[in-house]
Amino acid sequence: MARAVVIGANGFLGSHLVEKLVDAGHNVRAFDRFSSAEPSFATTGVEIVRGEFLSRTDLEEAVADQELVFHFLSTTTPATAESDPTLDVRTNVAQTIELLESCVSSGVRHFYFASTGGAIYGMQDKAFYRESDRALPVSPYGIGKLTIEHYLRYFGRLHDFRATSFRISNPYGPRQHENKLQGLIPIALRRISKGQPVLMFGDGSMVRDDVYVNDVVEMMMRVVHGDPRSDLYNIGSGVGYSVREVVDALREVVTSDFVIEQRPIPATFIDRVVLDMRRFEAEFGTMPSTSLRDGIRATAIGMGLLDG
Repeated sequence: MARAVVIGANGFLGSHLVEKLVDAGHNVRAFDRFSSAEPSFATTGVEIVRGEFLSRTDLEEAVADQELVFHFLSTTTPATAESDPTLDVRTNVAQTIELLESCVSSGVRHFYFASTGGAIYGMQDKAFYRESDRALPVSPYGIGKLTIEHYLRYFGRLHDFRATSFRISNPYGPRQHENKLQGLIPIALRRISKGQPVLMFGDGSMVRDDVYVNDVVEMMMRVVHGDPRSDLYNIGSGVGYSVREVVDALREVVTSDFVIEQRPIPATFIDRVVLDMRRFEAEFGTMPSTSLRDGIRATAIGMGLLDG
């Protein structure tokens, strides 16, 4: 097994990844601010390194002597990148380049990047999006992710550096921070628990590829432990759910009624995004598939809103 560091280890995806890496027998280092008293992940035997992503010195310490680097930290969300596009460039893009330089200097064997499958393909009106489709993002968040993917290819050519990008659709599950305003399901569950209306943009016909976090991490681990033939993989459920279908599933799971508050659709919201998962399945077999209702129930239990 390998020495692996997770950048953003205390976040939503990063904390689940830490647990999966430890379960697989890897020697795991967790890098994050760790502003909370306790780490989000429950596993033990992890080397915790507290630091700032915007500090080159901290990043060099984080990746020193590591074989695998998982970059799962983002300084912005789609909403914050929209409100200040330069913030994404100045922090996420610029600092990821410094992280890559540190990885090259430290002799890192493989770099894994959490990109986006929900925002990177843009408005192309396709039923499903394949990795070979053009990436035409229309939001600063998606543009930033695509820019980093391009820099991964640049470093690969210049330094014979191996990197893999995961284009993750719309992940949801326990530990997703509601205050980041990212992810319909956890935000809606928290609002329901507080007796607040659930916000719905448009008439509920927008379609997204919602995928449960355990499935996301399982698919990524198959790539890590397999023999990937590509540097890019969609990570999703391959199934489209309309916002209305998600709302109906929420009603069924929480068994209580709630008010819907409709709002106009922002200009950069995409009508339909569902990922084509054939590349992944061709190389790594049938993907895990948690049903929408089971995933919502597990999320609600993990948030302490339902009894297990």
